Amino acid sequence: MKDLREPKFQWGQQVRSLIDLRNDGSFPDAGDDELLVQTGTVGEVVQTGMHQESNTPVYIVEFAGGKVVGCLEAELETA
Repeated sequence: MKDLREPKFQWGQQVRSLIDLRNDGSFPDAGDDELLVQTGTVGEVVQTGMHQESNTPVYIVEFAGGKVVGCLEAELETA
């Protein structure tokens, strides 16, 4: 069993999007590849999880306007 690494961001932490976040199919009310969050938009981590197979932290972030998006560490920075 491999050790799970600690997430970089914690619940309640303010983060900023480093890239434009687009619909990957997980938002049924948005078109394919539709822009969900622009680069530089600030949000708050509302949940953290872990993709078990890849040992990769996944962050659920609520961005301005109430858009809740799943993000990877490489897509975020501390705000």
